[in-house]
Amino acid sequence: MPDRPTTPLLDQVSTPADMKRLSDAELTKLAAELRAETVSAVSVTGGHLGAGLGVIELTVALHAVFNAPRDKIIWDVGHQSYPHKILTGRRDRIRTLRQRDGLSGFTKRSESPYDPFGAAHSSTSISAALGFAVARDLGGVTPEGLGDAIAVIGDGALSAGMAYEAMNNAGDLNKRLIIILNDNEMSIAPPVGAMSSYLSRLYTEAPLQELKAAAKGAVSLLPEPFQIGARRAKDMLKGMAIGGTLFEELGISYVGPIDGHDMEQLLAVLRTVKARATGPILIHTLTRKGKGYGPAEKARDRGHATARFDVLTGEQKKAPSNAPSYTSVFGKTLAALAAQDDRICAVTAAMPDGTGLNLFAERFPSRCFDVGIAEQHGVTFSAALAAGGMKPFCAMYSTFLQRGYDQVVHDVAIQRLPVRFAIDRAGLVGADGATHAGSYDIAYLANLPGFVVMAAADEAELMHMVATAAAHDDGPIAFRYPRGEGVGVDLPERGEVLEIGKGRMIQTGKRVAILSFGTRLAEVEKAAEALEAKGIKPSIADARFAKPLDRDLILRLAADHEALVTIEEGAIGGFGSHVAQLLAESGVFDSGFRFRSMVLPDEFIDQASAEDMYAVAGMNAEQIEAKVLEVLGVASIGEKRA
Repeated sequence: MPDRPTTPLLDQVSTPADMKRLSDAELTKLAAELRAETVSAVSVTGGHLGAGLGVIELTVALHAVFNAPRDKIIWDVGHQSYPHKILTGRRDRIRTLRQRDGLSGFTKRSESPYDPFGAAHSSTSISAALGFAVARDLGGVTPEGLGDAIAVIGDGALSAGMAYEAMNNAGDLNKRLIIILNDNEMSIAPPVGAMSSYLSRLYTEAPLQELKAAAKGAVSLLPEPFQIGARRAKDMLKGMAIGGTLFEELGISYVGPIDGHDMEQLLAVLRTVKARATGPILIHTLTRKGKGYGPAEKARDRGHATARFDVLTGEQKKAPSNAPSYTSVFGKTLAALAAQDDRICAVTAAMPDGTGLNLFAERFPSRCFDVGIAEQHGVTFSAALAAGGMKPFCAMYSTFLQRGYDQVVHDVAIQRLPVRFAIDRAGLVGADGATHAGSYDIAYLANLPGFVVMAAADEAELMHMVATAAAHDDGPIAFRYPRGEGVGVDLPERGEVLEIGKGRMIQTGKRVAILSFGTRLAEVEKAAEALEAKGIKPSIADARFAKPLDRDLILRLAADHEALVTIEEGAIGGFGSHVAQLLAESGVFDSGFRFRSMVLPDEFIDQASAEDMYAVAGMNAEQIEAKVLEVLGVASIGEKRA
């Protein structure tokens, strides 16, 4: 455990109410101590560091000026909420961040009344804050009361359509609502798009902002007849200089930009807004991700997500890698295929590094598209690329693809367009917990007509599936793979094109067959070894495809065995349900054939290591072994289960 920083002021703060007695100068010192404590805590646990360091001063100022939990402070995404947790009664648990039975890495309603709205996906904060504001004005009740509603949203998150929908509605309703735009010029990756350029123009026109402020004050001193003309002149000047203020056109008053690391500025503006705001208002703050911690400021991603690290050097303490990550295998394989086929292109939604497409972008920048945090647009954009004769690979985390599901159905599946979906972070993901688990994509894709759905059992199989997707032009196709390292198999020089809808046998046994879909295959093989020690040698097959099913393989397994067990890293309604439907229609259950389906349980599983999460889900080797014994009706060889 590294030495903890000296924090005499922070030691006096158990809740935000304790900050009310501090002077402005002491609040500045408190921010420095909070920054040191945040760095120290994340060095122990790992996690999202850079975003929190960028909002240290803003966090202190918000809690000093407003009265949480009565006032609802809503942090978009929640990456930046660690300092907020420290100030709101959770400092004693801050070194359990993202650990089993510890604090969530995001805001979570069940964790604290100071987290009024849970978040982990982006661009929801303005909608939520507006909902609280309307509930307040309609007489709604919460245990802590309902006061001001404050949304803190980053410039990257502002690229999502949902943020604009919320601002449009906020301007129309004209409720008292405070939006803090935390503009650090960087989300997980550098922000892209017209909004980023627009914000850049706003803060490069700083003299204009000063002129506007001066003009606004001067106009009020003129006689009424002259005020109208002066206001028109001011608006014309504003329009000529920066093309109009988008937020004001939406009916949201705009203040800024201001220095988000200047406590004096922050306190003055927040106090003024608190005292005078009547309708929706946006405060544009300029911050720096990773601020105040040298290694984070120098990092390419400003220390967005780190493993445990040494505070003095910033060196991360990562376990040695025994195999390449699935993400890197995908990225390298796709880049190799693109070198042979100039119609292959790639689309991601603000996650080029996270999806491995940074490797593709380096080699083929004109064929790689980061659309920002805009999964809906990304899916439809990919659909039109396919309609235009290209071979788009739409690479998104399973949990984020959920955001574009309507487009998957209407713009891809119904039109039978050959979009290739590369679904990263399939299954349980560890420290990010339930909000980022890839639990549902098998079920929500395999129920769509014409979709091909694959899951890689290992990194070599992933290479084959990337090649298969590239060669498939008859409708949409998806392949899923988990977070982290592969299992360490030898990799082929290139991937082979698989026959659509055909699985593979791993071993032939008797009595019971285990049909695996995805990377639980390694656990199945461990379970098989334990079963063989008990005199039971199961047959093992890798399904490869959830849709179309390998009907011949499944019906042959049913004919040759007493029982069949399927296993998948997905929720109820996925691969196992499709197998059960096939077996029921074939009539095998009429002869007493037994079937069990191992799926993720019908619950949200909190953060822990991936291994621990799968243990909770009942899907590790020992539990697979127990399931096989259960379906055979024996506890051990020769002993019937009671």
